[in-house]
Amino acid sequence: MRTSNHLIGLVNFFTFLASIPILGGGIWLSSRANNTDCLKFLQWPLIIIGVAIMVVSLAGFAGACYRNTFLMYLYLWAMFFIIAALIGFIIFAYAVTDKGSGRPVMNRGYLEYYLQDYSGWLEERVKSQSYWMKISSCIRDSHVCGKMRRTYNNGIPEPAEMFYRRKLSPLESGCCKPPTECGYTYMNETVWSSEGGLVGGDPDCVRWNNDQRQLCYNCNSCKAGVLASLKKSWRKVSVINIVILIILVIMYIVAIAAFRHNKQIDNDEPYGETRMEKSQPSRIHF
Repeated sequence: MRTSNHLIGLVNFFTFLASIPILGGGIWLSSRANNTDCLKFLQWPLIIIGVAIMVVSLAGFAGACYRNTFLMYLYLWAMFFIIAALIGFIIFAYAVTDKGSGRPVMNRGYLEYYLQDYSGWLEERVKSQSYWMKISSCIRDSHVCGKMRRTYNNGIPEPAEMFYRRKLSPLESGCCKPPTECGYTYMNETVWSSEGGLVGGDPDCVRWNNDQRQLCYNCNSCKAGVLASLKKSWRKVSVINIVILIILVIMYIVAIAAFRHNKQIDNDEPYGETRMEKSQPSRIHF
């Protein structure tokens, strides 16, 4: 029995450790939401799951140490629902970030992003004008466009040839410059000239503004950049969550086996051949 309790306690200790990457992923998404991605509600389910695993594993650890059956039942049932919630969250994360990716552009190192490449619940939420006002304000306040500027030789802007070879983030490409097909002439990273006349028919071409408080924050390409950035962040966290989920399932199965072993001992049920021999020892007659 002591060995089973030690095993359950050890399982709960590792479960507690497994909650740290989940909680860390939620906190990382929260920092991304405050600084770049600007979607501030999607990280909370992950943070809640991480905290719940911590609390439940501590309850299970206490139940194993003090042989408290109620706490052990609470641990097993709560962990079952937490694992189910984590599975649902992973499926949801992949479902809402399934479609859409950047398109390559000839003679450019960066990708272009188009809102029509995305669809679903998340795209509808980002496209909502009332919600987009909050997101665009967050992007503007994060100064993501101002941070992409580079100067050489006492303030001379980066040459166009060098800028075109840069690997821009989805937000930098979608929100901080006009779409390439519009035919704007590069002046610096966030200032473009339309002297040659607009070429493309993309509505974003007329939405672009050299005002540093406007730029392309009202463009569909900026909305697509937010979705692409969010997809990139969530996919990184989802890989960690899948690994942790597998570990949690394995430890949960081990905990159930150890708990059943404890119940068999508490109920004085036969367990194994050796116990049978002790409960009914054979008599040897000479």
